[in-house]
Parts: sequence; structure tokens; C-alpha cells
Amino acid sequence: MGYSVVVYFYNPNIFPQEEYEKRLEAQKVLCKHSDCELIIGDYEPDVYYEYVRGLEEEPEKGLRCDKCFELRLRKAAEVAKELGIEAFTTSMVISPHKNYEKLTQIGQNIAKDMNLTYFSENFRKNDGFLKTNQISKSLNLYRQNYCGCKFAKKN
Repeated sequence: MGYSVVVYFYNPNIFPQEEYEKRLEAQKVLCKHSDCELIIGDYEPDVYYEYVRGLEEEPEKGLRCDKCFELRLRKAAEVAKELGIEAFTTSMVISPHKNYEKLTQIGQNIAKDMNLTYFSENFRKNDGFLKTNQISKSLNLYRQNYCGCKFAKKN
């Protein structure tokens, strides 16, 4: 059983737009290197700010982050559904700074709502994070030093 990867880049949370552009460019290079399709979603920071309204003062890894994950995973699931793709996941699970269990729960809830499958592989296993760092360095990819939103940046 095989699969082909389609990357959906949807990051309305990233601030400022220059940071968004740097991350998008890195994604383009990685997708070209990996020979996978890249679909670029709209940059909609207003959608993100509305979605997390009232949670601006939440700490990092708090409820604001949960809502951000939900927004982005739901949009990825919608695009997957539109394209006839039956399963989706997120590259966020590779990061040791993200809560794998929380992301998986959110993804599985969305998948259930949309009659899809959430692929809940823990990519950190078997030195997954180290391997991604090595790939990143070999391709000279931009590496960010904060999650992306303006609330995290100010901290």
C-alpha cells in the first residue's frame, strides 16, 4: 500500500507577513526536493485573529494554541475532502515543542466530524526530529525561532 504526499500550506497565524514568506519559500524548496505537490492556502491573518479572539493572553501551549491547531487542521481536512484525499496529518507533530497527544486528539476529532482518517504517526520516533534538522541543513532551509504568531513572538 503506497501513498503520495500532498502538502497544504495554510498558516494564517504567522506574523509578520515577511516571516510567512520565509516559511513558505522553505516549504517550496522542501516540496521540490521531495517531489511532492504543494498547495498554498490563502494567507488570512484576520481569520486567525477572529478564531483566537479572547485567548490573546493565553500562555504558549495553552488554549490559543489548541484553537490555532484546530483552525489549521480543519482547513487541511476540508482541502483533503475536496480533493478526494481520505487521510491527513500535520508536520507540526515532528516538533518537540508541540504536544503530540493534543494534536492527535484534535486531528482525530476533525477526521471523525468529516468522515476522514487522521494519520497519527509519531514522527519524532527513531530520531525523526534529528533527521528533519539534517534535511533542513542540507537544503539550507530557513528555520524559525518561534511558533509563528505575534503572541508567541512578543514572549
